[in-house]
Amino acid sequence: MKVMNIQLRFFASLREALGPQHALTLPAGATVGSARAALLAQGEPFASALAPGRALRAALNQTLCDDTAALKDGDELAFFPPVTGG
Repeated sequence: MKVMNIQLRFFASLREALGPQHALTLPAGATVGSARAALLAQGEPFASALAPGRALRAALNQTLCDDTAALKDGDELAFFPPVTGG
């Protein structure tokens, strides 16, 4: 089975809970949604921080994306809570 490695970045409250960065190995053809599911499957602290229904944004190589975005080897995937301005 072919695999790929991606770099994960976390910001704001996620950074506090999970640390600033991690690496993740996934099967080829993975998506942002399957990366999040793989992290959830690792248990705590990922299960709480990235829980389904929790409002999170994702950026793939510094471009906002949704769960269907396809990943490739070497990508950078970032998760962060929605930001409001004032």
